[in-house]
Amino acid sequence: MDELDCAVIGGGVVGLAVARALALAGRDVLVLESEGAIGTGTSSRNSEVIHAGIYYPEGSLKARLCVEGRHALYAYAAERGVPHQRCGKLIVATSAEQVGQLEAIRMKAAANGVDDLVQITAQQAQEMEPQLHCTAALHSPSTGIVDSHALMLSLLGDLENAGGMLALKSPITRAECTDRGIVLIAEDGTALRCRSVVNAAGLCAPALARRFEGLPASAIPTEHFAKGNYFTLSGRAPFSRLIYPVPEPGGLGVHLTIDLGGQAKFGPDVQWVDSADDLVVDPARGDGFYAEVRKYWPALPEGGLIAGYAGMRPKISGPGEAAADFRIDGPASHGVPGLVNLFGIESPGLTSSLAIGAHVARLLADA
Repeated sequence: MDELDCAVIGGGVVGLAVARALALAGRDVLVLESEGAIGTGTSSRNSEVIHAGIYYPEGSLKARLCVEGRHALYAYAAERGVPHQRCGKLIVATSAEQVGQLEAIRMKAAANGVDDLVQITAQQAQEMEPQLHCTAALHSPSTGIVDSHALMLSLLGDLENAGGMLALKSPITRAECTDRGIVLIAEDGTALRCRSVVNAAGLCAPALARRFEGLPASAIPTEHFAKGNYFTLSGRAPFSRLIYPVPEPGGLGVHLTIDLGGQAKFGPDVQWVDSADDLVVDPARGDGFYAEVRKYWPALPEGGLIAGYAGMRPKISGPGEAAADFRIDGPASHGVPGLVNLFGIESPGLTSSLAIGAHVARLLADA
């Protein structure tokens, strides 16, 4: 049986960031990706937003790792030439009733270490974005966008330069947690005995964890799939910043994001589904987008929204439940030496990726 120091299962942005951090710490790392390319799952179906860290509960992993990750990501992207833009975001109140919520959002952000939010008037907001309609807004200058594929390629380059390797089309069917290490068994029967294993399989992480013999079932959360549909704008958007409405129960509302080419998209919404493979966008869902978008952009033309793409959030909390925090479960959580499970790494996972990598490397420093 082949012996391996460290295996990271999953070649998305978080898996690659974790593998990079471990390799830079001197570990011999192999990334096992079930698909034929890196980042084909959640990492390629999101808004590519660099989040400031505004909305998450104080003290949560999401709050801490988002703020740490945002600082690290901007520095990394600038150093490595990864395309990105610190474009900023406006969180807009579109009624008098919502204005009072802006201060609560600002205070929550400040508790998370985001101290640059500024409340502005409707006039000030419209001077920044003339097509915008609102009664007041918060300006978040630290919010931005990044080319997620360029980021993943850079992380992979770092991993390989540090001696790590990537194996594509390498699905793991099961694992055995033994006192001599964790044995990974591939689809073709190949077995690898690993000193450390990181389950960074994203949407599949809980299902994969259930195939680890010796891992307590109580240590594995139930997965839920929240589909997010995006609609793209026909024509160029008259906005240069991201526009988010004041959050509503169940989500952040229908927000406008732009990519590095200036293309605007609206979404994602929240659609609970039974399968992670349910990624077809129903054009009829766009009907509900128009009224929501026109609350802050009344000039949205009829027929201006085109069904775009859908992403899937790897949720570990279901409909009607409070959003779960990231779960980064090391040996202290489940009792299996050398194993780290990453569960519920939804947004702000992209922003947090470098910080998650550093966190996991610390957990496995002595493993």
